[in-house]
Amino acid sequence: MEARTAPPLAASAALVHSTPRLPLAQPRSLIGGHLLSAIGGYLVLATCGSSSWAAALAGGLALGTMMITRTPHSPAAATAVIVVLQSPAPLRFLALLLTATLLLVSAGIVAGLPRHAPRYPAYWW
Repeated sequence: MEARTAPPLAASAALVHSTPRLPLAQPRSLIGGHLLSAIGGYLVLATCGSSSWAAALAGGLALGTMMITRTPHSPAAATAVIVVLQSPAPLRFLALLLTATLLLVSAGIVAGLPRHAPRYPAYWW
């Protein structure tokens, strides 16, 4: 994973491992939120170019899209901002982002296996 995607994914990992019951930490929100935000970021990049204003627009649109689609995951808004400001290659970025989010969900599942640990996920869909 490229270094530029690390901050939002680190925040996602913190949510999964410290608050595994929150709606923000559930797989639907984590995976869907990041992917929808990245796609939205690419749409803003294609229409508005790469600027601070476009990045702010992408972040706001990402939050709105996540609310409409019931995939709230606040760290994912940063993914949209990163796409606009850094312009990563779309296919590579989306593939790596999907892989990283699936690994985060898998790590959460494994962390929730011991009896004393909170179960993760609380729900899938």
